[in-house]
Amino acid sequence: MKLVFAGTPEPAVPTLKALIASGHEVIAVLTRPDARKGRGRKMVPSPVKEVALEHGIEVLTPSTLKAGTEDGDAIRARLTELAPDAIPVVAYGNLVPKDLLDVAQHGWVNLHFSLLPAWRGAAPVQAAINAGDDITGATTFQIEEGLDTGPVLGTTTETIQTVDTAGALLERLSHSGAQLMVATMDGLESGTLVAQPQQGEPTYAPKISTEDARVSWTQPDFAVGRHIRAHSPFPGAWTMHGEDRIKIGKVSPLHAAAQELGELPHLEPGQLHITKKAVYIGTASTPVRIDELQPVGKKMMNAADWGRGQGAKNNSEDNDIDGEVFFA
Repeated sequence: MKLVFAGTPEPAVPTLKALIASGHEVIAVLTRPDARKGRGRKMVPSPVKEVALEHGIEVLTPSTLKAGTEDGDAIRARLTELAPDAIPVVAYGNLVPKDLLDVAQHGWVNLHFSLLPAWRGAAPVQAAINAGDDITGATTFQIEEGLDTGPVLGTTTETIQTVDTAGALLERLSHSGAQLMVATMDGLESGTLVAQPQQGEPTYAPKISTEDARVSWTQPDFAVGRHIRAHSPFPGAWTMHGEDRIKIGKVSPLHAAAQELGELPHLEPGQLHITKKAVYIGTASTPVRIDELQPVGKKMMNAADWGRGQGAKNNSEDNDIDGEVFFA
C-alpha cells in the first residue's frame, strides 16, 4: 500500500522505520514543524523528519490542518495529489479535522500505547504505571472525531515490570507497536482485517503538567514509587526542599529490607533521615530510600552524595537533619 506516515517524537520512529522496511511504500511523512530546543534555542527537526530525510522521503510540516488556513489548504491539496491508501499515525501532535479523515481509502490508523478503551488521551503509559496496572499494551484503531474512540484493528500486550519507568515502558511499546502497525497495514491491504468497536468502560489519561508530577509524600510508599516512575524521565517527579525544587530520579521500597527498617526512626510523611550511606524519606506508610535526585542547577546524582553534603552543612555525619521536610 501507499502510505503517508504521520508522527513527530522519538517513540514514532520505530514504526516509521518498520514501515519503510516492510512491503509497503511510504510516499511522504507528515510531522510537526521544526522547533527551538536546547540552550542555544536552535531550530531542530523532529526525530521523524530526520529519519524521513535520511531515506529521501518527502516531508510535510504544516503548522495546522485546519481548513481555511494557508497550511491547512495546502496540505489538503497535497494529500489529495498523493492519494495514499492509508495514513498510519503515531504521536503526530495535531488534531485531524473531520473532512480529512476520508482522504485515504483506509483512513487514518493510529497507534495508541494502551489497550483501548483503557487510558484514552495523551499520557496512557504514565497513567497505567501510576494506577498500578499489571498489563498494558498498544492498539491500532481507525481515527474518528472522538478522542481515541475509533474501532480497533489490532492489539499487542506488554507486562508492566515493577521497576518500569514511563520511559522504559514506552521504549518497549514503541517497538512492539511498530510491528503491530505493520501487521495492521498488511491486514488492511489483504482485506482480512475488520475493525471492531471498542469494548468496556473507558478510562482517561489527560496530558500531564509539571504540577501533576509533584510528589505527594502523604501517599503510601507503593503509590509514591509508582508516581515517580510514571513521571520519569518526563516531566520528572519533583518535590520542594525549602525554597528549592528537587527532581526525584529513583526510590526503593523498604518493606523487603527489614534491617534498614529496624535502624530507622519514625518518619512523618516528607521527613528526611540522612545517614552516611543513604537518604530516607517518610511516606504515609513505610519510608522509602531515595537513590537518585537532581538539585537545582545540577545533574541527576546519587542521593547519598547529596545527603553527605547536607550533613556537612549541619555538622552532622550520621543523623537526621532536624526539621528538614519535603513538602508535598
